[in-house]
Amino acid sequence: MNSRDLEHYNFLYQQHLTALKLQGKRPATIDAYSRALRRITTVLDKCPDSLTHDDLKNHFSDLIKTHSWSTVKIDRNGLQFFFKHVLKRNWQWLDIIKPTQVRTLPDILSQDELQRLLNHTRKPANRALFFTLYTLGLRLGEGLNISVQDIDSQHQRVHIRLGKGGKDRFVPLPTKTLQSLRRFWLTHKNKHWLFPGKDNAPMNRSSVQKGLKKACQEAGIHKKISPHNLRHSFATHLLEMGVDLLSIQRLLGHQSPTTTARYAQLTQPRKTNTTLAINQLADWLDESLRDSL
Repeated sequence: MNSRDLEHYNFLYQQHLTALKLQGKRPATIDAYSRALRRITTVLDKCPDSLTHDDLKNHFSDLIKTHSWSTVKIDRNGLQFFFKHVLKRNWQWLDIIKPTQVRTLPDILSQDELQRLLNHTRKPANRALFFTLYTLGLRLGEGLNISVQDIDSQHQRVHIRLGKGGKDRFVPLPTKTLQSLRRFWLTHKNKHWLFPGKDNAPMNRSSVQKGLKKACQEAGIHKKISPHNLRHSFATHLLEMGVDLLSIQRLLGHQSPTTTARYAQLTQPRKTNTTLAINQLADWLDESLRDSL
């Protein structure tokens, strides 16, 4: 694009961001939908208001070869939003053939692998965060956005704010996790964030993901592991300790029990006390680490 087209694109992009915010979209949705607009503009090198039906069809035909179906759907929804709310144009559904759905089970870390992972995590911030994500069963964004005010040490719980779907929930706070968070907080003493990054914002997601990947490599873990797999491992280990699926569903903040039920394919649960089991997981991991958190 020439300078004039680039200026016009920037204007449309800001209009897109404004429309997303005015429609009350969640930050993760805003990020995904705006990425869709950036992607197609970069690939086709033309302003998005000049895209033809053939442009869209060809773009998505190529995208489906290199990206997951989930990414294709998100990009399609993002561009549909742009057409409707920014360009005020009718969206023509693309005749893309949906690939056969493959329902895979997530990779789960064993307790030994968790120990090795944390012992090979060199950065203290990452180490404290990974411990917290696992022992609280959190999504990465939920963990990064925990504030000092969200910690209720008196009632041994954490207030998870605006989780997936914009819903709040409380999760039990193991004693060892509270101690770990207190020790880490003393290293930075940020007035708001437990895991602060630059410019008074939480830690950068990308750096956390890269840190986990590096730790897995150094620990000799060859599974496909992301921060979300710590959450999967938490749920699976609770099932192995006998916690029922309904309790795990509430802990994880799943809207549908079907989402939680897939963990039953990974283990054989026995009945036990939920809070006791969570504390046992945190106690075991804390005691098994080579160095204190």
